[in-house]
Amino acid sequence: MAQTRAVKPGQDGGAADDHGAQPFWPLVLGSIGVVFGDIGTSPLYAFREAMHAAHSRGMSTGEAVIGILSLITWVLILIVTAKYVMVLLRADNKGEGGTFALMALGQTVAKRSSPLLLALGVAGASFFYGDAVITPAISVLSAVEGLKLIAPQLEQAVIPVSLVIIAGLFWMQSRGTDRIAIFFGPITAVWFAVLALGGILHISDNLQVAAALNPWNGVVFVWQHGAMGLTIMGLVFLAATGAEALYADLGHFGRKPIQTAWFYFVFPALLLNYFGQGALVLSDPAALDSPFYKLYPDWALIPMLILSTFATVIASQAVITGAFSLTRQAIQLGLVPRFEIRHTSESMAGQIYMPRVNWFLFVAVISAVVLFKNSSNLAAAYGVSVTAAMVIDSLMAFFVVWRCWKWPLWQALALMVPFLLIEQVFLSANLLKLFEGGWVPLMIAAFLVLIMFTWVRGTRVLAKQTRRNEADLDWLVRKLEAKPPHRVPGTAVFLTGDPYAAPTSMMHNLKHNRVMHERNILLSIKTEDTPRVPRHERVTVERISDHFIRIIARYGFMETPSVPKILETCRRKDCNIDIGSTSFFLSRRSLRPTSRSEMPRWQERLFIALAGSAEDATTYFQIPTDRVVEVGTQVAV
Repeated sequence: MAQTRAVKPGQDGGAADDHGAQPFWPLVLGSIGVVFGDIGTSPLYAFREAMHAAHSRGMSTGEAVIGILSLITWVLILIVTAKYVMVLLRADNKGEGGTFALMALGQTVAKRSSPLLLALGVAGASFFYGDAVITPAISVLSAVEGLKLIAPQLEQAVIPVSLVIIAGLFWMQSRGTDRIAIFFGPITAVWFAVLALGGILHISDNLQVAAALNPWNGVVFVWQHGAMGLTIMGLVFLAATGAEALYADLGHFGRKPIQTAWFYFVFPALLLNYFGQGALVLSDPAALDSPFYKLYPDWALIPMLILSTFATVIASQAVITGAFSLTRQAIQLGLVPRFEIRHTSESMAGQIYMPRVNWFLFVAVISAVVLFKNSSNLAAAYGVSVTAAMVIDSLMAFFVVWRCWKWPLWQALALMVPFLLIEQVFLSANLLKLFEGGWVPLMIAAFLVLIMFTWVRGTRVLAKQTRRNEADLDWLVRKLEAKPPHRVPGTAVFLTGDPYAAPTSMMHNLKHNRVMHERNILLSIKTEDTPRVPRHERVTVERISDHFIRIIARYGFMETPSVPKILETCRRKDCNIDIGSTSFFLSRRSLRPTSRSEMPRWQERLFIALAGSAEDATTYFQIPTDRVVEVGTQVAV
């Protein structure tokens, strides 16, 4: 089990700032493009949707503007700034952040709560996929809807143009984005500068918006309007969408560059834009139909449409890349079957492409655009996935603060309970829109939770069945050394999940062929509960006897195993293995249902289907196909 040192606020969060090889300001610029793309597109729709809801219930414009602006301001201060920027960015797992990093960090120090943390991690990841579906749909739609301001007849082109942009975005994934990613930071920086400029141009239209800085105005607004106030709260939370990216991208940029970008650039730009929209609507209620685009003069409308489209594509790209990374982590942690992973860049290790995930997201995003037709209808669905994911982050962070940072229980509760209470209120507010679109992220999350828990349970049952057919390795080696079988020249590598048990492929080779190679290597690839494993700790080589070697390769849950690289590392440990003259023995298990299964029939059949769809070990571990011998066995699960 990996050891994690205690971290307290005010202390360095481990490797989170270990980016000394890279200049500080380029990291700040890069974080603006990747980390803040999602939250940076929220001004396109967050204030507008909340105001539309208030206006539809006959609320006065002045009251609604001040109340909604106050809620937006304090959501950005309390949830984004206080919770994510100041607290969670310090809860790094060897420099990495995100749902699974937080889950694994909590599991290392709160072992009795490990099953609960696993459940929370699975649920949090599942809600992220809902976010990954809705973000491209609502962002692109809200940007393209600016066409209606250029010419009303262009309204019919909004959906076709959005579909073309989304199709191009997903088509681009297989070709990699490393060549164009260098432009993400500069383009998004220009976007935030333009956001600030638009707000500055109109804040003076009505200085009453300054009253929104008082949090009491937001509280009173919600209290006075009851259920409708809660509904508007749910829409206000759209201003915080993308806050999770602050934590998830910690490992790419480090804590200090992200904090610098937020405090000195992103946060001021967002506030200025929202207050500018509020002042504009107070001075001209007719601007309520599109307060964002009307911040800018008519001559700037087409450039703003183009810039906002670029900004939404960048925001969508960030969430798609996040879905690929999260899926790879889930594979490594044994939560889903192996999927094909393609590396699209030789210089950037994080640039990966997963065809199945890409197609799943593409179909889901296209379906969301066609089903909901405009960004206003999608707004109700968006808040549920974001608030649910944030509540789960807070629950897991409590264990980290309490157990990992070693705070007294009452202090950990004092820190995290206020965040939880605020987020619970927003989650309840969003659930009021359950039948108006909120069911979409819940359905996606429920489906993925079912998949993950079925896979986890099925693999445990399968491991139990497999162990019954395996012998103790040390016992087998002693037997073979005492009464050796016929030996053939060369090296045989047996891949196994348990390095201390004789794998099924070895037992079948002995049983049917009655021969053994001169050198037999048992290779086990383990996933640690840390994001990455240092190279010098990657491979352990142990000589069991003259003819048997045990090799254990350890990878972090954010890394992709590679057998050729493992063998290359072995050479530096005086264990030369010529991959061109080595045979790799793998067990290919054919699963069949049984009436004595520990799982219900429906779950048993689902697990068998998932196992059948998994990427084969030869491809996933990058083993040369012409050197592989597969031994088939039937296993009843």
